[in-house]
Amino acid sequence: MKFLRHNGAFVALVVVCIVGVARYESFLTVENLSNILRQNSMLGVVALGMTFVILGGGIDLSVGALVAVAGVAAAMLAPHNALLGVLGGILVASLLGVINGLLITKARIQPFITTLAMLIAARAAALAVTHEQSVNISGDGLGWLGRGIAPVVLLLILYAGGWTVLRHTRFGRYVYAVGNDEDVARLMGLRTDRIVIGTYALSGGLAGVAGVMLAARLGAGLPVAATGWELDAIASVVVGGTLLTGGEGGVWRTLVGVLLLGVIFNLFNLDGTISPWWQWVLRGSFLLVVVVVQSHIRPATLPS
Repeated sequence: MKFLRHNGAFVALVVVCIVGVARYESFLTVENLSNILRQNSMLGVVALGMTFVILGGGIDLSVGALVAVAGVAAAMLAPHNALLGVLGGILVASLLGVINGLLITKARIQPFITTLAMLIAARAAALAVTHEQSVNISGDGLGWLGRGIAPVVLLLILYAGGWTVLRHTRFGRYVYAVGNDEDVARLMGLRTDRIVIGTYALSGGLAGVAGVMLAARLGAGLPVAATGWELDAIASVVVGGTLLTGGEGGVWRTLVGVLLLGVIFNLFNLDGTISPWWQWVLRGSFLLVVVVVQSHIRPATLPS
């Protein structure tokens, strides 16, 4: 029972993969497995940032819009210099993340309202700046970031870095402390506002990385890109075993959650009999079941 509490998502992933191997000949092919990893790599980067926010007791509904803003910024700057495009996209999204954190900590606006407002404002800004048109990336200076094995390698590097931060740094320990009880953390002398701002800045920055990767893959910055990714990122974090109440979970659990949802919907596509709309219904139902189970089973707090 204890093993399932800590590794339920991983067990579910193994079971789903076994079903895929048994039912679909094309599931275990290199092409299909590579597609699963590539298609979910950018969402995985967004979910990594969301993990830090949720561990700290917050929520970030703006990440999908920040992905779009970063992609548009990167596409506009890339013709001048590819590196400038990468850094510019990440910096813009990071700054918007910092604004989220400042509004939450200094203006004392609820995270849900703050990030919902940012979602609307950032998406509208991306549409206005581009006149609702995609911004093509001239040249191939960014293309490698979104194609081949590069997105998967970058995903693993970022998750290794995220695990190191949570496991071996003061900031990581403080994020858990704030998520467990912010008032107690403040009484212990922690600068909780800085920690919260840091989690939102990190979430914005990682959304920016995903936005640059997505623009590189598509060859353009799309103002409507990543619509709904905030919900997919939250679902991945929760399915992986991080509690929405904060203070419990870890980044590798989130990666398992990303892969689990990715494999499930890959099987839906291989089957071909379930419409995209019913897939969304099943996705929502699955998330609801996970949240209900979490409310009855609280695993021990372990960085992972």
